[in-house]
This record gives sequence, structure tokens and C-alpha cells, in this order.
Amino acid sequence: MLIRQATELDLSSITDLLQAMDGEERIDDGEALTIWRKMKEYPYYKVFVVEDSNRIIAACSLIILENLGHRGAKLALAESVIVSENYRGSGIGSMLMHFIMDEAKEENCYKLMLSSNNKRVQAHEFYQKLGFQQHGISFVVEFNRHGERN
Repeated sequence: MLIRQATELDLSSITDLLQAMDGEERIDDGEALTIWRKMKEYPYYKVFVVEDSNRIIAACSLIILENLGHRGAKLALAESVIVSENYRGSGIGSMLMHFIMDEAKEENCYKLMLSSNNKRVQAHEFYQKLGFQQHGISFVVEFNRHGERN
């Protein structure tokens, strides 16, 4: 198993994984490439993947943000955490999240945040076992792809 930073060549595998998660609509390769290039404009927006025998089996985006609060301490956000269904329960997710936590610590972040849908109870248990704590209350306003409220 290898954890590494994703490249453009991994986009199709990553979008396949994301599509399998909760039936999310798969974006086409051209759209994925456009989004990928926009992500590269951020100071720190990286996607990490777990590879097994040249096959992407897990992925997680890590975004690190500068912050005026907390005396300028940076904060980290984990997004789009996914492990291939065939590999769930095998320790791959824990390995990836420990890697993500280490990256956030190395970047001197004061916290690492993530959100999880209320219906993903098993995911909540997984994050709690890793040391994540439910913190505060999360609020969301959802918009469709055209910026209109759902």
C-alpha cells in the first residue's frame, strides 16, 4: 500500500470512487480536469490517494487555510474522504486519515475539520475511533450546480 499525492492521471479513478460513494453523480473527465486545475490555484489544496497494486482504492482532499483567528493559526479541512467498498474495514481508512492528520500537524494547523452526513453513522464511529470529536453544530445551505438554493 502506498499513500501519495494524486496527479492528473488519477482523476478518472478518483471520480469513479466518488461516484460509488452514496451514488454521487460522476463528472466527466474534461470537467474533472478543469476543476483539478482550479484546485491547483489554491495555496494548499491537495488530494491524497491510497494505491494498491497500481489501483486507487482510497482518496481524501486536504485543504489548508490561513486564518486571522486563533492568532493566525492555520486550519485544515478534510473533504471527499472515500475508501473503495471492497477495502472498508481493512484499516485503509485509518491509515489514510492518520496520514492526513500528520500532514495537518506538519503544516502547523491548530485543528483538522471534516463533516459527515447525519445518515453515515458507521463513518461517525470510524472518525470517533480516530480521535475526532463532535464539535459544535454544523449548518449548511445547499446550492445546486448553478448556484441556486436546493
